[in-house]
Amino acid sequence: MDRGATLAARAEALLARHWWTSRRSALTQALRPLSWLYGALAARRQRAITPQKLPVPVIVVGNVVVGGAGKTPTVIALVRALAAAGRRPGVVSRGYGRSDDGVRAVAGDDTARAVGDEPLVIRRRTGAPVWVGRDRVAAARALCAAHPEVDVIVSDDGLQHRALARDAELVVFDERGAGNGLLLPAGPLREPLPGNLPPRMRIVYTGPAASTALPGSLAQRRLTTAWPLAAWRAGDAGAAQPLAALRGRPVRAVAGLAAPEKFFAMLEAAGLAIERQPLPDHHDYDALPWPAGTAEVATTEKDAVKIDPAGIGSTQVWVLPLDLALPPALVGELMSWLPAPTPP
Repeated sequence: MDRGATLAARAEALLARHWWTSRRSALTQALRPLSWLYGALAARRQRAITPQKLPVPVIVVGNVVVGGAGKTPTVIALVRALAAAGRRPGVVSRGYGRSDDGVRAVAGDDTARAVGDEPLVIRRRTGAPVWVGRDRVAAARALCAAHPEVDVIVSDDGLQHRALARDAELVVFDERGAGNGLLLPAGPLREPLPGNLPPRMRIVYTGPAASTALPGSLAQRRLTTAWPLAAWRAGDAGAAQPLAALRGRPVRAVAGLAAPEKFFAMLEAAGLAIERQPLPDHHDYDALPWPAGTAEVATTEKDAVKIDPAGIGSTQVWVLPLDLALPPALVGELMSWLPAPTPP
């Protein structure tokens, strides 16, 4: 990591320590004028946008807060639920961390550098068509043109991308809630919390309980299996082990997430003895981050898509997929807002 990136990561970590608390510190109070400017500019930009309709309905999944609330597992769970109910979903995403911003399809054997780590995980976990692009409207239109069978689009992290008209919005919070309740950079909010939910917006909480005053549904998250990295890459389900098989063994837990402590806490709750190694969100894995000679590593799917099985030496790398279950009533309500699919 270069010096500029290191300084940016340290500044982000410093701000995060002040954001995720109900008490407003001297630092966040000093930053409030910048948050007012941020809010005014964002509101003006949104007013200038004319939403564009697609030929199929759209469900947007996103965060009011900056990353790490469980958005990607929520997208995966929603896509699977839609498919199980007979719909044919596709996904659009910006593809954060890509080498370019153009529109393109995501293939299961793509690299995270080419398409982004989260879109690649979504494609591998759901099998649904996934297209990425900074311009989500263009990405969605390209997806529809390439896959005329798709009858609903799920927009990954598109809450603030108002150019894309939507039929429903699903906003994700984890146990951190809205932090200090302030807009960036004084707090973690990308936009103000709504006083009342708009008619077609729903809240899902991915933590153990509601973490804001907004009414919402609780999703159930769990880690149950551990896959050897090469087997996970190959989709070899027969090689998966119960997570409990790692109990009683010294395991280094490695996570390049916005909120890695949630991953670590789930491992400890499952009875694993771990050594924590948090990494910056979207860590690139240009080099292996753990010490040479490490026997066993447990990591997330978001990390695993960037690790080359041929380059891990004697280290046993376990991939731990995070499964999220959405309440059936929530899925049913979202689907009730969608127009019926057009017969082929």
